[in-house]
Amino acid sequence: MINIEGIKIAVIGLGYVGLPLAVEFGKKLSVIGFDINTNRIDELISGADHTLEVSSDELSEAEYLSYSSNIQELNDCNFFIVTVPTPIDDYKQPDLTPLIKASEAIGSILKCDDIVVYESTVYPGATEEVCIPVLEANSKLVFNKDFYAGYSPERINPGDKEHRVTNILKVTAGSTPEVADFVDTVYNLIITAGTHKAPSIKVAEAAKVIENTQRDVNIALINELAVIFNKMNIDTEAVLEAAGTKWNFLPFRPGLVGGHCIGVDPYYLTHKAQAIGYNPEIILAGRRLNDSMGKYVVTQLVKTMIKKRIHVEGAKVLILGLSFKENCPDVRNTKVIDIVHGLQEYNIEVDVYDPWVDITAAQREYGFTPIDEPKANHYDAIILAVAHQQFIQMGIDNIRTLGKDDHVLYDLKYIFNKEDTDIRL
Repeated sequence: MINIEGIKIAVIGLGYVGLPLAVEFGKKLSVIGFDINTNRIDELISGADHTLEVSSDELSEAEYLSYSSNIQELNDCNFFIVTVPTPIDDYKQPDLTPLIKASEAIGSILKCDDIVVYESTVYPGATEEVCIPVLEANSKLVFNKDFYAGYSPERINPGDKEHRVTNILKVTAGSTPEVADFVDTVYNLIITAGTHKAPSIKVAEAAKVIENTQRDVNIALINELAVIFNKMNIDTEAVLEAAGTKWNFLPFRPGLVGGHCIGVDPYYLTHKAQAIGYNPEIILAGRRLNDSMGKYVVTQLVKTMIKKRIHVEGAKVLILGLSFKENCPDVRNTKVIDIVHGLQEYNIEVDVYDPWVDITAAQREYGFTPIDEPKANHYDAIILAVAHQQFIQMGIDNIRTLGKDDHVLYDLKYIFNKEDTDIRL
């Protein structure tokens, strides 16, 4: 097996997860960051990162990091870290295509004693049941004899400048006890928060997938409570603040649950559960409820507009925020799009404004163009959908100036005081 002195790392996939990892390793070890997107490679070589996860200064600090879109240039690497996306398809089933393609590429250059570590979120068993056979088939090598594997689930929180890859405790695992020790040692070179060595790859896979499943179910409960309290004309935030005075009350808040983690990962676990003959009722119920919140927001807004005698059909509505979370440009699986589509069903004219989002990314992902700047005194309703710092800094008075004299302001994110808004979730 390889040793630390001879390690040459390749990070496969340079998105929100892979790039920060490659940069940190690139400060200490020889690393090649690989991505099939040549534009992404060109961007990084120029010293820029459109995801805003890594600054230009941080990129320049990784003096041992280089980039490539040619898999053959990774021939000399012997420690591969796979950080490609693991999305779901239109039927909410796991789409392992990126993972399989990455494994095929690595398999084409895999050598004896090499180690392949997966970080992408999967269901328990996927690494050994799906990825390893692909590596074996493409390399003609034998698993745990000629090459080895590990799993170390990513815990990146996009847009979070406090919790970074180095100060988040890392779970590690390997296909043999010796490999597990080696993988753990490698990650400890950069992880200042330390590591937790899981007893098996399956345990590490399961630990990752339940992290976001737990959050999803908890948020679903709070979303359901918000619906109930709204029907009772009780302020949900006031209830949560009161309940939060108990030391062990969990401080979740209602809202849209999108993105490529919380809104996706539970489907990987439920897929595997159903494959082994168990129907996971609570997890799927939570997913259904969270996926319905966009439609609920639209219904609440339309009802309020009608009460204020604002004509709904042909009305103009401004949505502030499109990304799946605050202070982040990522629009993948954003549930704000559910609000857009729901409003359009009422023949409402919808403008979406998000200073964080690249317009071409929104066009490519959803087929519509966000506006460059909202118009003053123009909108019948305004929805504060994402709590970007820019919207907080605008203040309630400036946001109100975007609406007509008689308009509805819906604050989904509890940015402002209840008395300053017309509806809160």
